Amino acid sequence: MTDKEMEALKEKANVLIEALPYIQRFNRKIIVVKYGGSAMVDEELKRNVIKDVTLLKLVGFKPIIVHGGGKEISKWVERSGMEPKFINGLRVTDEATMEIAEMVLGKVGKQLVSLVEELGVKAISISGKDGKMLTCTKKYSNGEDIGYVGEVEKVDPKILFDLLEKDYLPIVSPIGLDDTYHSYNINADDAACAIARAVKAEKLAFLTDIEGVYKDPKDPSTLISELRVSEAQELIGGGNIGGGMLPKLNNCIDAIENGVSRVHILDGRILHCLLLEIFTNKGIGTAILNDQDVKFYHE
Repeated sequence: MTDKEMEALKEKANVLIEALPYIQRFNRKIIVVKYGGSAMVDEELKRNVIKDVTLLKLVGFKPIIVHGGGKEISKWVERSGMEPKFINGLRVTDEATMEIAEMVLGKVGKQLVSLVEELGVKAISISGKDGKMLTCTKKYSNGEDIGYVGEVEKVDPKILFDLLEKDYLPIVSPIGLDDTYHSYNINADDAACAIARAVKAEKLAFLTDIEGVYKDPKDPSTLISELRVSEAQELIGGGNIGGGMLPKLNNCIDAIENGVSRVHILDGRILHCLLLEIFTNKGIGTAILNDQDVKFYHE
């Protein structure tokens, strides 16, 4: 064996040793992964995200995937001869669009199950309707009616705990029921946040199409590795956060204030972003934590 080959092996060993304290800390803890964005469209990224989540399970985590499917829904709406409509960034979901959304999200869930099962881990695709896990009310956009779009009112996590107990990896489609048993499409970020609160997840990770939270959105060098809730609120109050990041960061704050230990915003376009964020000292995205928690990146 050459010196170069030996050094390469030592480097691999060092990576494993660096991951050890994180594996010990989060063993048997629940992590909710909101899976969306480009990582759902690019086949290589999709397979690598699933590999990451499967590895987390195999080293002792209890992952739950909550997936979106907005781009795929829009594609099938157009194929059906309709035009996707949005108000204030939220999809207008009439009865026909709701039917398409439920069909597409179910298809996406089953595809993800197949990828997980290929790697030797048991997975089950469910929606928020199963076990009446997600009960919702009608959501309005600044007072405007946007159809069958739901706001999560209550989460019954029993079905998730049952699946985790039986060693399954739950894959959840964000479809819920109201009190009269009508189906509603729920924003996947909102669903992931509500589920993470209900199961008291140790971690909630959002896979997005940006690197994380910036002090200055126009300057990529201002990426923030760790952000306390009070600091996040200051950023929002100062007008530094806008667009799609504003509701996402509010969801993060809400999750932390309701029992989730840490929330991570990650760039899902980066291969193995979950592993890099969770198992390395520096991480690659933004971790949001409560004001009492001890920062552990860059120590």
